[in-house]
Amino acid sequence: MITLKSNLMKKRILILDDDAGTLDVLTEALYYENFEVMATNDNSRFFEIIKEYKPDLVLLDYLLNGINGGEICHQLKRNFQSLPVIMMSAYPRVFLSLGTYGCNEFIPKPFDLFKLVDRIKYYVSAAWSGTKKKKKNDKLLT
Repeated sequence: MITLKSNLMKKRILILDDDAGTLDVLTEALYYENFEVMATNDNSRFFEIIKEYKPDLVLLDYLLNGINGGEICHQLKRNFQSLPVIMMSAYPRVFLSLGTYGCNEFIPKPFDLFKLVDRIKYYVSAAWSGTKKKKKNDKLLT
């Protein structure tokens, strides 16, 4: 399942989570905040979606139907160093005990929606973008 809610010329947020309720809530909330949002539960196509959609920020669940979202984050940050990634998990102790996988921030579930939106705004803001310019070695996965 892939859902796209678009606001032209807005910052793009890509969400990968296996929980339909979380995807729905985040999609609606972020669209309301004038973000363009693509939400998916399909981790098999994630890197293909990244190349096509070119998000400004990724929200990524840690446990995805038995797949380790942290490893996805690690691979993502290895290839797109300047792309902000916020990891989410209902199992913060497990996640934090294994390391952060290079994510910019970790948000435990259940999360405060207003605080999460504030953190997203921070990472896609001009202030963050100005201090974290795209690195020359950011590359598309092939």
